[in-house]
Amino acid sequence: MYTLGDIPRKGALYYPDNEAIVFEENRLTYGQLNRRINRLANALTKMGFSRQDRLAVLAENTHKYLEIYFAAAKLGMSVTPLNFRLSETEIVHIANDSEASCFFAGDGYEAKAAAMREHLHAIKTWVALDNPSQGFMAYEEMLADAADTEPDVTVDEDDLAVLMYTGGTTGLPKGVMLSHRNILTGVINANLMSNLSSEDATCFVLPLFHVSFWPAFCLLLAGGKVAINRKADLDEILRIVQDERCTHMNAVPTVYGWLLQFANVDAYDLSSLKLLSYAGSPFPPEILKQCMEKFGPIFAQGYGATETAGGAISFLREEDHVLSGPRMGLLVSAGKPSLCSEIRIVDEEGAPLPANETGEIAVRGEHVMLGYWKNPEQTGNALRNGWYHTGDMGYMDENGYLFMLDRKADMIVTGGENVYPKEVEDVLYEHSAVSMAAVVSAPDEKWGERVQAVVVLKPDHKATEDELITFCKSKLGGYKYPKAIDFWDSLPTTPVGKILRKDVKETFWKGHERSIG
Repeated sequence: MYTLGDIPRKGALYYPDNEAIVFEENRLTYGQLNRRINRLANALTKMGFSRQDRLAVLAENTHKYLEIYFAAAKLGMSVTPLNFRLSETEIVHIANDSEASCFFAGDGYEAKAAAMREHLHAIKTWVALDNPSQGFMAYEEMLADAADTEPDVTVDEDDLAVLMYTGGTTGLPKGVMLSHRNILTGVINANLMSNLSSEDATCFVLPLFHVSFWPAFCLLLAGGKVAINRKADLDEILRIVQDERCTHMNAVPTVYGWLLQFANVDAYDLSSLKLLSYAGSPFPPEILKQCMEKFGPIFAQGYGATETAGGAISFLREEDHVLSGPRMGLLVSAGKPSLCSEIRIVDEEGAPLPANETGEIAVRGEHVMLGYWKNPEQTGNALRNGWYHTGDMGYMDENGYLFMLDRKADMIVTGGENVYPKEVEDVLYEHSAVSMAAVVSAPDEKWGERVQAVVVLKPDHKATEDELITFCKSKLGGYKYPKAIDFWDSLPTTPVGKILRKDVKETFWKGHERSIG
């Protein structure tokens, strides 16, 4: 049996004096990290928390975020990470739906958490990670008063470890139940596919509230170093790579595009880098080629999902990233099935399709989620006959390479964040001037895809683009509101009046090589 809590436990056994985590002025060896994790676990136990309890975290990247993941894992508790970009209404819904009873607020989010307290009735304990706050326990004081011995709790591989919320086609986020087995399968798979070892160091730049947490777990499993960047600041990212001699970084294509255009990039020594992995949003082939020319032939792509614990469904290795010859076409592929995955392309009845025929991508493996929290109907729809049906459309060629074509559910991925059109459309329909609305993805040089709305106004009503965008911004997280709104006289519909999003989307993607990454 192996659980998430075994990562720091084994790390302290095998690499006690090796540097495990670097975050700002904090540097922790494996031994120090494990003792801090144990102190947190024992503090939570002393406060009455136990196996199967849940906690929520609202924070930017910090070493303490990883300590919370691991301490909860050692107790058999689960973590619900909260996207700090969401509105207070959305966060309240997730925290309440998850039934979390302990709430951790990071640096700068104490006031936001305090403002939601009256709506979060199940929370028994509030903890401030960094700043003294009225009504909050102080994180470091909790640790100082607790023992650093290993908790005496039996945790099973199939216990719930992370309850992570992702967007839903109904407009409400779905809680994805990820077990220790799910997460560790993905982590071990990523280690093997990426050849990460105790000699490596990752510059961790993506949010820890996301399944992009996998590089941190991978390097700690392998005995390497995790250098954490609080949030996306290009100078700080480059400084970390240079000063910590990072060999790896995982980011969305948007970040690499920013680095490509960043004036200061040549001022830093990036010679230590051996692998730059990417996932989460489209990587326009031309921009990818420029990045390879700039940073070297060291890119690799992973295609995964929250429902697969971030574990790659498929993987496009460095040797498949070539700039000339017939294999150059693989730059638009999602690669071959990863070591932990089986992939099928299936028709609407779930029957497998032959090579080069388009259908829905289905995946099977131990990294596939337990199901959706308190939602057996959606679980049944997604997990059928032992396969997770991703909702993504694509085909596999005769050599086993996967090519993705579109998202069955019209999901938009912008800057690595998932947006479901209906949620945005529902907000637009709340505006008194809107008669019809369709939200689709559109190509965007900065974000890969942007949230694009098309609106039909009611007769004798007026509204401007700025007015509707401001209206949406007041009700949705920062990455969800439309970045552009077009006004049409009508929208294409089916004979029964259903808006044809696909037809709307095609008007924005004409002339582009592919409509998703």
